[in-house]
Amino acid sequence: MNHRHLLPNEIDLLVDGDAGFGVGPLRAHLAECDDCRARYDELRIVADALESLPHHTPSLRFSDSVMAKVQVIEPWHVALTESATRLVPASTPMRVLAGVGAGVAAVTISGSAAWLAFRGDLAGFVFNLFVDRTRDSIVAGASEVAASALGADATATLASGGPAMAVLSAGVLAVTAVGAVFAFRRLAATARATRE
Repeated sequence: MNHRHLLPNEIDLLVDGDAGFGVGPLRAHLAECDDCRARYDELRIVADALESLPHHTPSLRFSDSVMAKVQVIEPWHVALTESATRLVPASTPMRVLAGVGAGVAAVTISGSAAWLAFRGDLAGFVFNLFVDRTRDSIVAGASEVAASALGADATATLASGGPAMAVLSAGVLAVTAVGAVFAFRRLAATARATRE
């Protein structure tokens, strides 16, 4: 008689009725060991009770209802591939037309980039024009903000007061802006904490 009892998976093999190379010694041990036979009989009763239960076929929409509740996370590359596949037309003539359109767009953009590269003076002019317009917009916006915050008369007085007054007003405006930014961040953090 073996001094070791059967493991749960070995008893499961016997309950399932499997036949194979190592099942014979397990059956011989079961005939000799009262503890293993008692565990086998208990599992056999449970297996027979489960087999006697009626078998039901799930409804056709069962898998759809289960999968609707499962959160599936797609990798980014799969989502990108599916999005790109949706953009490709299904019919061959439309695919050819889309390919020709993409080719024309690519040639136009490449040609424009090459033309601008060889026309450095024009690119420099456009860049300087963009910088000047952006700077003028920022200065005009800052003047409007200062006028609305301090009043038109105070802004005119500060402008006529020279560079020292301009620096002082810019410092006050900067401190006010920084304070407003911190106040809005604090307000957003409080709102986020309340929501959570």
